[in-house]
Formats: sequence, structure tokens, C-alpha cells
Amino acid sequence: MGGPTANTTDITAEGVHGTNPQRIVEKILRTKVYATQYWKEYCFGLTAETLVDRAIELQHVGGTYGGTRKPTKFMCLLLKMLQIQPELDIVVEFITNEEYKYVRVLGALYLRCVGRPADIYKYLEPLYTDYSKLRFRTFEGWHVTHVDEFVDELLTEDYACDIALPHLPRRWHLERQGLLGPRVNSAAGLGGDEDDEESEEDEPAPAPSGGPGKLVFKKKRRRADDDDDDDDRRRAPAPRRDDPADAAPAEGHDLDIEATNALRAKLGLKPLR
Repeated sequence: MGGPTANTTDITAEGVHGTNPQRIVEKILRTKVYATQYWKEYCFGLTAETLVDRAIELQHVGGTYGGTRKPTKFMCLLLKMLQIQPELDIVVEFITNEEYKYVRVLGALYLRCVGRPADIYKYLEPLYTDYSKLRFRTFEGWHVTHVDEFVDELLTEDYACDIALPHLPRRWHLERQGLLGPRVNSAAGLGGDEDDEESEEDEPAPAPSGGPGKLVFKKKRRRADDDDDDDDRRRAPAPRRDDPADAAPAEGHDLDIEATNALRAKLGLKPLR
């Protein structure tokens, strides 16, 4: 039997899902990775520490590309991580770093392949709040995706970057077993804000704060007050006028008092005088 080669798994690596970690990547894809120039020149002799330098240079994510389905640099580095099996602390540093997005998704995919279900949900769910753009290369060409979409694919799908992902139990199974707590929603608190706005509409503040909801509410109150004022003006008697100029029409009206009394007599009403 031959000795270890550059493509064999590290002797200190532990089995993952009951098998060699590199076997998570299908054999035909592994063979293509071993034959690439990038693997031979830049991935030879990499350790967990020096692999970071190569990961920082990544410019896209993906599995294979082109008509012959060549493996991407991203896939080469993933296979190298499966080969050397870095410590969990290093993988967590990959995922939690905020400066290099391709290093982050590389660590996320590796953890999805080899991690425990509880750790996968624990470290990948916070990435739902990362909306950074990613260049995704496939055999069909290029397209743009985002970190949160990529993570959602890892947590909900069985296939990503042209490799079959290990089975991942549903989150509620782990919650029922006590391995995970309830998921914390990053948008928590918005419902309470809506309730506060409704209560503020019911009890208007003495001074407007400039919010859109309050502005609409104040306008509605002013319109209602205007309608009440109009009704009061319609119901209120006409004001008494002491100006002699305003009394002229009343004197002209006295000239027709006889005709008015004649009409009231026909109607069976008492005369005005």
C-alpha cells in the first residue's frame, strides 16, 4: 500500500456522518478538484491558519462552471477544509467575521457539511441579517445572490453548490429535544411599536411629534372640529345688529307688513300687529 498523498485526509481528522469527510463531496467532483491547477499550486500544504489567506482572495461562490463543469476555487477550498478539518473555533471565526463575505459563506457551507445540527442553527441563523451581495458562478453563467439567501438555502435545501448536503433535522425537532431554544426574531418589537401607535391615536398627545401616523390623526381631528363648528353656526341664531346701516332692510320690511298680515289671515294665523 502506498503512503499518504497530497489528496488524502489528515490522519488526525475525525469521521463525519460515519465516513471520511472528503466523501461528502461526490467522487467525480473530487477527482476534478484534484486535477485543477489551482489545487496543485495554491492548495498544496495549506493548514488551518494559511487557508485564511486563500479564502480572503475569493471573488465568487459556486460549485462548478462551464460546459465541462470545472470546479471553482470556492469548491477547492471547501474540499481542502474537509481534508484538514480545522477546529470549530476557526470555523466560527470564518462565519462571524464581517469584513470578508466569501470567507463567511465558505465557513457556513463547511459547518453545514460537518457540524452538529444544534451548532449549524446556532451559528448560521444570525447570518439571516446579512444582506451582502454575492457573485454566484454556475454552469449556466453568473448571477447575483445574497448572504441571507445562501444561508437559507443551506438550512432548508438538501443540495447546494453542486454537492448533496447531509440531512439536517427540522428546527422544531431540536427545540422539542431541548437542544435549541426558541428562535430569536431580529424584527422583534415591531408589533409592540404598532400597538403603541394605535394607543397614541386613541389618546392624542398634547404636542405633535412629527410622525406620519400622528399627523394623519391630527388632521382628522381638525376636520371633525370644523364640522362641529359648521353645525353650531347653522344652529345658532343670527347675531343682533346695532348698526343703523344694517337696520335699513328691517324698515323696508315694515312697509310690507300689511301684505304679510293678509297672508297670515288666509292661513288662520294671528297678525303680527
